[in-house]
Amino acid sequence: MVFSSLLFVYIFLPVNLLCYAVISDIKKKKLCVLFFSLVFYAWSSPAYLLVMMFAALISYLGAVAIDKISANTDNPNMERNRRIALGITVALNLLVLGVFKYTGFVCEILKFFTGVPKVIPDIILPVGISFYTFQLISYVVDVYRKEIEAEHNYGKVLLYASLFHQCIAGPIVRYKDIADDLKERKTSINSMNDGISRFCVGLAKKTILANTCASIIKDVLPDDVSVVSAGQVTVLGAWIASILYMIYIYLDFSAYSDMAIGLGKMTGFQYKENFNYPYISKSITEFWRRWHISLSTFFRDYLYIPLGGNRKGLKRQILNMFIVWGLTGLWHGASVNFVLWGLYFFVFLCIEKLFLLKIFDRIGNIGKAIIGRIYTLIVVFFGWILFRFEDFSVIKQVVKSLFGLNGNSFTNLETNTVILNNFIFFIIVIIAVTPLVKVIAGKIRELGVKREEAFVYLYNVLNIVIPVVLLFLSTVCLIGNSYNPFIYFRF
Repeated sequence: MVFSSLLFVYIFLPVNLLCYAVISDIKKKKLCVLFFSLVFYAWSSPAYLLVMMFAALISYLGAVAIDKISANTDNPNMERNRRIALGITVALNLLVLGVFKYTGFVCEILKFFTGVPKVIPDIILPVGISFYTFQLISYVVDVYRKEIEAEHNYGKVLLYASLFHQCIAGPIVRYKDIADDLKERKTSINSMNDGISRFCVGLAKKTILANTCASIIKDVLPDDVSVVSAGQVTVLGAWIASILYMIYIYLDFSAYSDMAIGLGKMTGFQYKENFNYPYISKSITEFWRRWHISLSTFFRDYLYIPLGGNRKGLKRQILNMFIVWGLTGLWHGASVNFVLWGLYFFVFLCIEKLFLLKIFDRIGNIGKAIIGRIYTLIVVFFGWILFRFEDFSVIKQVVKSLFGLNGNSFTNLETNTVILNNFIFFIIVIIAVTPLVKVIAGKIRELGVKREEAFVYLYNVLNIVIPVVLLFLSTVCLIGNSYNPFIYFRF
């Protein structure tokens, strides 16, 4: 079991920050962060930590081997040997990921076609393995591309892989983006304040908003196909729960990214943004530039472009997109619905590439803003239904429920009660997925910069009061419910 939220917030994190603050030597600071990162990860299971350490060792040795081969410029087979070293290192990393994440999936497929094996192995998935595996692969590839130098200290590679800020559920951090931070970090009062504020916002997103969404969804639209197919879920209830799931998955995942970025700022690590309000997108292409940015750019830079990208004609580009989006779906989980979810977006991206974006450009900015956003929200809405349910019979029944095809009524007293009891909450979470609050905060900051004394005072007060209030409210929500797993822990 991973750290309980209260234990992390009120014991682990303060002790970590205190130890980090009192240590002046940079090398000892690195050891401090590494120690706490390993303790944090090992809390779930020491065996999981051994898997991570082994994956880091593979990447460390692979990068060093590539570096040594590259130094031998007199060898006519140097480039071939570099490719071999890269291929072996990446293959071993993917093998570790595949054994833990996809063994059961492969066995299920074999059993379906051949009848063997009789028993499907139940292998527990190490938390965050998909994230740190991709990080380590990006590190080795960047060494191969000579974009960064190989690290000859295994401890630094292990620290990079295990940073407790983001190792469990992202964002996927590239070594070259934090290489300088790993060597030497500087923290200031401003960065500490920004980090605390960002962490508290993320914590509140998770505990107050996302967890409440999850509770309502569970009550209104359960995963049980018998309940859905029996017509017990009303049309209005099905729509509310499905829209709420769409909001929930954003709040939950972006909350973790906010917390990771905030934790990084507290100790001098600068992580890139992972979300940029994806639900205001005017196309699916734009949506995937705003959603899980670190994953999208990983597949672009380490798979799509090496495959040829759009440089080898339209047919090859579509094939490359098919491969990328099939694997994007598979990365999310060892289940057919995830693969189809990835290919679902592949279809719409191809449609946009071929003609739809050109049509949007012809209807003007206002038309594109309205029609494009409606189209995007509809596509994403049904995509999340496919993402949520692994059982296709449930997906079928949920879609039927949305249109009243299960003999279900439009609404009933229970659905109406849910709406009335949570009406204000629904408005709050809708606002939370838009940049409205950020825009207002930015306006206050701009006025403060202009030295308008009242706004300087207001901004400073809000910058202190709001994180404290959010932390207090989050603590209240956590009491009695200290285990609050993020949805992306499963990946």
